Amino acid sequence: MIQIKRIYDPFNKADGLRVLVDRLWPRGIKKESAHVDLWTKDLAPSVPLRKWFNHEPEKFKIFKQNYLHELGKSEAITPFLEEIESHHTVTLLYGAKDKIHNHAIVLRDFLSHLATNA
Repeated sequence: MIQIKRIYDPFNKADGLRVLVDRLWPRGIKKESAHVDLWTKDLAPSVPLRKWFNHEPEKFKIFKQNYLHELGKSEAITPFLEEIESHHTVTLLYGAKDKIHNHAIVLRDFLSHLATNA
């Protein structure tokens, strides 16, 4: 099971493997108290795409298309899937305030689709 959660939400053992999927470390979070098991910067949107999107909901549809295109070409996907395959629960952690329009949703759906079609 792959789920998503804001890194600012409380830690829970039920999160399983906790993976930060942001390119930048979230503000105000100390690394020693974040309970992050893995930080996969390479699965985050590219810097130009992230800056263009700028967390503007009206751009989300185009952002999602472009991010999916990036993920489809990413060499980091296969090693990541191999890394997480032995974990029952994987929680993708993100820092964005918007819980509806963010890259972690797109990444979760992309990874879940790959896992079910493998």
